[in-house]
Amino acid sequence: MLFAILTGILGLLIYFKIVKHQKYWEEKGVACVKPWPIVGSMGPLVFNKKSLAEIIQDIYNVFPEKRCVGFHQWFKPVLMIRDPELIKQIMVKDFDTFPGHPLSAPEGIDPLWDKNLINITENSRWHDLRAILSQSFSSSKMKAMFSLIRDCAKQVTNHFLKQNKIVTIDAKVTFTKFTNDAIGTTAFGVTCNSFANPENEFYKMGQRAANFSSVRGFIIFFAYSISPTLMKLSKISMIPKSVANFFRGLIKETTRTREEEGIVRPDMIHLLMEAQKRYLKYDDRDLENSSIAGAEKREFGRTQQKRIEITDEVITSQAIGFFIAGFDTTSTFMSFISYELAVNPDVQQRLIDDIDTTLEECNGDITYEALMAMKYLDMVVSETLRKWPSTVFTDRGSFRDYVIQPKLSGEQPIYVDASTTIWIPTYAIHRDPQYYPNPDKFDPERFSEENKNDIKPFTYLPFGAGPRNCIASRLAILEAKICIFEILTKFEIVPVEETQIPLVLRKGGVFLQTEEDMWVGFKPRVEIQ
Repeated sequence: MLFAILTGILGLLIYFKIVKHQKYWEEKGVACVKPWPIVGSMGPLVFNKKSLAEIIQDIYNVFPEKRCVGFHQWFKPVLMIRDPELIKQIMVKDFDTFPGHPLSAPEGIDPLWDKNLINITENSRWHDLRAILSQSFSSSKMKAMFSLIRDCAKQVTNHFLKQNKIVTIDAKVTFTKFTNDAIGTTAFGVTCNSFANPENEFYKMGQRAANFSSVRGFIIFFAYSISPTLMKLSKISMIPKSVANFFRGLIKETTRTREEEGIVRPDMIHLLMEAQKRYLKYDDRDLENSSIAGAEKREFGRTQQKRIEITDEVITSQAIGFFIAGFDTTSTFMSFISYELAVNPDVQQRLIDDIDTTLEECNGDITYEALMAMKYLDMVVSETLRKWPSTVFTDRGSFRDYVIQPKLSGEQPIYVDASTTIWIPTYAIHRDPQYYPNPDKFDPERFSEENKNDIKPFTYLPFGAGPRNCIASRLAILEAKICIFEILTKFEIVPVEETQIPLVLRKGGVFLQTEEDMWVGFKPRVEIQ
């Protein structure tokens, strides 16, 4: 009898977890990719046949006439949105129904991750914290951070100039060190110089914190997708304990030193400390370019002190989250810029000419205003993010039941259940020839003054869209522009024997990783002293 009961329970679990879910989209009348048992649509990822980016692109291309397509992330049904108007509807107009990301980890496993902005689902807490953090990335704060970031960029060029020859570099390693130092100084007030001291603890802990491409990272990605409850029972945290303890200690020491010595720096830690003391004052000039809507700013100004409590744990959580979000994505983004410049020498030469002219106009000392006015640099950065977006998709979770109304001939309403996961396929949209002709070509002219207005709204989404867009996008772009500017004043970036041309994405890779390391050469410009 016991065997029969256990067999029955197992049978029910198989039915509800596998068989029933496999028919989910079919029963709803949604065009869908037929799932495989257990792995769903992720089989090519599991068996190292394709990268996640390529899988997303394949799903996107199966039904080119459909506005949305159903597929399965392991057991879980996911709805992919293909239509730009529908993307706008979900990410902006109906934001209250799709207020944030599906929980990447169940609450209660990792107290630091629970308190991070990206993982908070409660609207009032999220709005308040977002409003505070948005000030860290305003125009005035970017300008204040400019010299700090430029010092980090100069450490890159100084390190390689000492070798006085063409230097073959692993772009990912090089830009990871730069990004580490830039985040350290702008967010934590920590000076690292990871080129002179590659074994510094901040760099090593940062690598551990952001290493979601490791076996541990894949297990977390896979297991949380299949059974959050099981992972909660097993208590596998998103942030390793050694990393959490290091950053807790660092934040505690930083805040103590600043309070005792009256140190004020234009960074995120300072803003959170001020909020903690309830003395935070809001500057409309700082907020005018933030992603928080005007009404939300006014509401926050009236109510924030009643709704939010900034504890030491909250400060630590935001600092770690900021590091994780920016450490790998920004360095990857910059690696792709260096690669595209190396294999497109005509683009690089035009950019070098623009840099030389700008530097001459600034009497050899680049300013924030001059850098931000460089249109061709902005075009190169924008096209890199188009071809190689930092995240291959962005997601949203439905808060309540929702109906996608028919728009095209022959369409039927699609009933989206509460808690359904929505994917916006950034990588695939950016490579859709309908929006970007000859999408595999690196062509900065797409973003020229004459052409950029022809880009269809909500088809360029490197940092997401709507209230939940990437809060630190302006800082990531500023870091890239400063570093590339400094490098090209001293070097040409050239292909070397180890450079993989064309690039091939790593099979089984969850993030935008290449099959081989991204090797390029830094060739000193002899005319630059």
